[in-house]
Amino acid sequence: MRARLKQSVIAGVGVTFGIAMFITLLGFMNGLNTLLDGLMLNRTPHVRLYNEIKPSPVQPLSLSKDFKNHVNFNRSVKPKDRGKEIYNSKAIIAQLKNDKRVIDVAPKVTAPVFFNTGSIEITGVVNGIDVNAEEHLFKLSDYIIDGNLQDLNNENNTIIIGKGLSEKMMVKNGDVIQITTLKGGMIGLRIVGISQIGIAEFDNTMSYTSLRTAQILLGESSAYITDIQVKLTDISDAPAAAKEYRARFGTDAVDAQTANSQFETGSKVRSIISYAVGITLLIVAGFGIYNILNMMIYEKMDSIAILKATGFSGNDVKWIFISLSLIIGIVGGLFGLLFGFALSSIIDMIPFETESLPTIKTYPIDYKLMYYMIGITFAIVTTTIAGLFPALKASKIDPVEIIRGK
Repeated sequence: MRARLKQSVIAGVGVTFGIAMFITLLGFMNGLNTLLDGLMLNRTPHVRLYNEIKPSPVQPLSLSKDFKNHVNFNRSVKPKDRGKEIYNSKAIIAQLKNDKRVIDVAPKVTAPVFFNTGSIEITGVVNGIDVNAEEHLFKLSDYIIDGNLQDLNNENNTIIIGKGLSEKMMVKNGDVIQITTLKGGMIGLRIVGISQIGIAEFDNTMSYTSLRTAQILLGESSAYITDIQVKLTDISDAPAAAKEYRARFGTDAVDAQTANSQFETGSKVRSIISYAVGITLLIVAGFGIYNILNMMIYEKMDSIAILKATGFSGNDVKWIFISLSLIIGIVGGLFGLLFGFALSSIIDMIPFETESLPTIKTYPIDYKLMYYMIGITFAIVTTTIAGLFPALKASKIDPVEIIRGK
């Protein structure tokens, strides 16, 4: 290594660069995945119970004895109006809170409305929430850029609206807005906060008020609930839990994985790209080590021949070159981890401020130990394989042929 120090250093630098870029790229891409998924998943319950408007699966024709053994075709079947209310919601919530898999439950009333601004009506949605439960599960206060979430509890007839909606209506904190329900009911609510989640679809339509205010807006009793939001200790249990709750409570249920399948697909694709690019960098570094060791064998033919002539076996020579490769891989890999961590830390400190993401201040980086373990392991494996083929070639050199040629 000292005889070919320049080439050895270049090989080590190649490994260091590959590992550093692997760590940085993977940390940044997965940090970005966590950020994007968090924007949606942090605002999404793991399991949502609700009543979906749909046709009855069993039609009267199927119940008729006269047509029991016939093939029946039903056309233009209208959905059954069973309402959006979840019946026995209090009993369901009590059972869910006793489930050991459940962190907490947040009831909600969802009401499509019109926001009146002069003679113009803007369509939107009012979410009547249990403020304390919503804050516990979804940290809604993190997205309030003006005002206080607890004012919904402290004052009657108050509302928090999305930033996009406030800009459309040209209203601010403290203003009173008129809201009309689909049934024609109208109520005036005072704005006590402006929210900004960072997703235009939400910020342009969503608003929040207390559970009781939403029930009064719809002219319903205090037992009226349209959604029950459940958060579990382990999100991977959500599909099974949704199926169980659907059968037990007789409501519709959807899990977070199903509701946000497109986001999970995007995250997986970005992760695959990150791993692919990082591994490609390490493979390229491995080819560099292979070329350097291969050239070293041709330049050191005389030395290898002398070693074998003085009693070194082919296996001894092979392990000399494998050791060279391992030293390059381990040293280069360790420096790569350090430089990768340093580069990630620098990126993590770069300001990233945008109005669409008010809770994000710097570029997102994920510092999972797994990335560093994968990086150093792959560096050692790649360099070992890269050194193995030249080492096998060196071990098969016939010292007699080399010395005779000289």
